Amino acid sequence: MPLLALLVAFAPQPWFGLVVMGVSGWGLLEFYAISLPAQRRLERGLAAIGGSFLVWLPQWQQSGLPWAGLTLLFMVFAVLFLFRFEDLPSVIDHLALVLLGFLYIPLMLGHLNLLLELSEGRKWIFLTLLAVMVNDSAAYFVGVTWGRNRLYPAISPKKSWEGAVGGMIGSLAAVFGVKLLFFPILAPIDCLSLGLLLGVLGPLGDLFESMIKRGFGVKDSGSAIPGHGGLLDRLDSLLFSFPAVYYYAWSVLG
Repeated sequence: MPLLALLVAFAPQPWFGLVVMGVSGWGLLEFYAISLPAQRRLERGLAAIGGSFLVWLPQWQQSGLPWAGLTLLFMVFAVLFLFRFEDLPSVIDHLALVLLGFLYIPLMLGHLNLLLELSEGRKWIFLTLLAVMVNDSAAYFVGVTWGRNRLYPAISPKKSWEGAVGGMIGSLAAVFGVKLLFFPILAPIDCLSLGLLLGVLGPLGDLFESMIKRGFGVKDSGSAIPGHGGLLDRLDSLLFSFPAVYYYAWSVLG
């Protein structure tokens, strides 16, 4: 967390974007490790490297370069799987998982670069991080203490409705706290809207990753962070949250 705070506070572009690329590549490696079979090691590595460049796609959306890059990546992997189909009945599933990884991680995470370019961009990023982290902590403690009614047992058996409500209150409190501490331009209606938005999307991002892990029969996306699983386990809520905050800030507050 201290290193992340320092990165958000001080790292200029393009260094900030390069770190986002690295995080994206790491997340892709974890995603492909749990979703693609061991004999697809070549495809895993190439997809993680190539896909990490897609974090620039949202930022460069006014030019044709990102779309050319996405088109090129699709064609490269379509041809790669064409000549390395291994098992014909499953080859389309494997290719689809590669493309899902591109959309799920670098495209979503690339909105961090867009947020940085906004007026008060670093404040928007801190707001998102704090709201999601407080949501997660509040949901956990409320759920452990008072949780009785399961939220979505088919996907995440331990989550409760009581925890979800606690998390929502935590998100709202975090956003209002951010306004008081360092973001005074936010109006109360903005704090309410953003708190509710992040209070819903953060847990949905977590549930989506849980669905992926449960579908592939794994508990964690990796073991890179002792006691917390993989990097993707830490990013899941943020992947849905960064785009939402960016488009709110861009469309509502200009």
